[in-house]
This record gives sequence, C-alpha cells and structure tokens, in this order.
Amino acid sequence: MLAKELPFPTKLKTRKHAMPQAEARHIHVEDETLCAELKSKIQNGEDFSEVAKTHSICPSSQQGGDLGTFGPGQMVQEFDSVVFSTNLNEVQGPVKTQFGYHLIEVTSRTD
Repeated sequence: MLAKELPFPTKLKTRKHAMPQAEARHIHVEDETLCAELKSKIQNGEDFSEVAKTHSICPSSQQGGDLGTFGPGQMVQEFDSVVFSTNLNEVQGPVKTQFGYHLIEVTSRTD
C-alpha cells in the first residue's frame, strides 16, 4: 500500500513557552547585622562587586557575587520571591534563607 497524503499538516507549529529568567548578584553572609552594615556601605557608594569579593562567603564572590542567569525554582523560595518581584538594580535585603543572609541585586529579568 502506498502512503497517501496525510489529512493534517506535516509541519508542526510550536508555541514558545518562555520561562521567566533573571540575572542577579548577591552577597551572602551568616550574620544579619553584618548584612545590614554591608547594605549601608553599598548605599553610601561602595561598589557591590568589591563588597561581595571582600565579605561574601559564597563562591560567586570571586565574580563579584554574579549568579548568572536562572529561572524560578532554581534558588530557594525566599531568594526567588525577591528576584522575581523586585525592581531592577536596587539592593534588596537582608533576605534570610536557610543558608544565611543575602543582599540581592537583580540586574535583568524577562517575564
């Protein structure tokens, strides 16, 4: 039996389901008081990247706290809720997670 033309299109149309993505950097410390002090330093003009390199206990400190690009659910809930709801380029925190305290700055986000 020979194949006949199919009664439906053979080219599939795909719909892109873009997941929200964010780029952020953070400073991770164990003490809430220190976290608040570091936020004040940044708000008074100190460079976020330099503060991260000097004080953050996260391996990302070597990149100035840069976490790269990630989507919802890739970070702990407390972190995600800040990253995917806050204004860009504003330092948020202290944010408490199971790992300690964080200052978070979202540098870009797609919805």
